[in-house]
Amino acid sequence: MTWWLTATATATKQLRPVTADTRGRLSFQRLDVYRCAIEFVALAVATAAQIPRGSADLRDQLRRAAFSVPLNIAEAAGRASEADAARHYAIARGSAMECAAVLDILRTIGSIQELQHRQATDLLARVVAMLTKLCR
Repeated sequence: MTWWLTATATATKQLRPVTADTRGRLSFQRLDVYRCAIEFVALAVATAAQIPRGSADLRDQLRRAAFSVPLNIAEAAGRASEADAARHYAIARGSAMECAAVLDILRTIGSIQELQHRQATDLLARVVAMLTKLCR
């Protein structure tokens, strides 16, 4: 549960819980592509936890690339110019493609199952499609 100080409670330092309905969201948090990217991060972290120790470099690469996607989407949404925003959306798209390549490698070497691979790549395909439109 998230907590915040109300204007009247600031003087007395009393905290009140904030529910999801009353808490505002930043512009990027309302984007479907951002929500899908966050959903993929959860899948990537779960997948990375299953990767054997001998493939630690792939685990780290998957995590870094997966984290890069929503971070660059958020940064793009905060940019003033369309060209600068498009550049960050393109970086996020590249990171999503990198995630797909890592997943292909993991499937090829038998570190993840076909169903897990399909679910993750389906979500990534959706993210890439949305980012492709945002890059233009």
